[in-house]
Amino acid sequence: MAMSSAQTTRFSILDRSRVRDGQSHPEALRETVEFGRLAEEWGYHRFWVSEHHSVPGVAGSAPTVLAAAIAAVTDRIRVGTGGVMLPNHQPLIVAEQFGTLEALFPGRIDMGLGRSVGFTDGVRRALGHGKDDAEDFDAQLTEVLEYLARGRNGVHAWPAEGLRVPAYLLATGSGAQRAAEFGLPLVIAAVAGEDAMVEAIDNYRKAFRVTEWGSAPYVIVSTSVVIADTVEEAHRLLLPEAWSAAYSRTRGEFPALISPDRIEREPMTDRQRGIFEDSLREHIHGPESVVIPELDRLIAHTGADEILVHTSTFDRTARLESHRRLAAAVWAGASAPAPA
Repeated sequence: MAMSSAQTTRFSILDRSRVRDGQSHPEALRETVEFGRLAEEWGYHRFWVSEHHSVPGVAGSAPTVLAAAIAAVTDRIRVGTGGVMLPNHQPLIVAEQFGTLEALFPGRIDMGLGRSVGFTDGVRRALGHGKDDAEDFDAQLTEVLEYLARGRNGVHAWPAEGLRVPAYLLATGSGAQRAAEFGLPLVIAAVAGEDAMVEAIDNYRKAFRVTEWGSAPYVIVSTSVVIADTVEEAHRLLLPEAWSAAYSRTRGEFPALISPDRIEREPMTDRQRGIFEDSLREHIHGPESVVIPELDRLIAHTGADEILVHTSTFDRTARLESHRRLAAAVWAGASAPAPA
């Protein structure tokens, strides 16, 4: 029997260290480290963590520190960031941090970079930035790559210089063009809809320039996947993240995840209800018999080289079981795809 596209595609995980109602931020971080260990056991290719600042519902604020903790309890899985927000940092410091990680865990570190700045004016001020700082992203990216390769203007990012730390660019829309110009792998999600994502991917492949950082286009599509025994059960697991999206976009703050039972009692404005319903449509969910064909369709539509799964649920056990079942389903009867 021929294998599906999902069974011949790399699968990886992005974890944002989401905080649940009644849980502390330290507890959420420790869960992320354990999740990374399990991801390796289940056969995932990469495990990435993210950067958020002053967010009640997200504990991950120092991604390189968290990546180090995960790399220390694993042996084979690639570990990295999805991503470090470059406008928040000096390029030299970023190069030094990733060089240190690569020196300690050779051949397993990924440098995923993004261009977002703080979520609110207060956070941006605390970081010493304004909204326009992201406009300098090309110059910052160039600096980081130069420090990793050979140093810059007589300044050396020891121990990074000369170490091969692969860079990945998180982008949407026109950002995909930037990944093509720098010759970097592209990490993209359907933020503006799947058709817009596919158009951005097509443009990226057409415009890709071979550089010392990449010899061919490479596309990682990020999506949310939940596997449960029924579509209805999987749908219910998605309610907390959808509610969080609606709350954050109307209140300006990402809250801790709350239970589906509580969400059903929460009043919503018409705008919040619209965001809530839209968010629920963005996820692939159901039993394996539904999820695998949908993943096959997504891979065929985008030509993805890799799928980066990001999933948040209030039920911790159900989320881990979903990722375990996904790994078992996509690699059923076959070995996990060979490492890059």
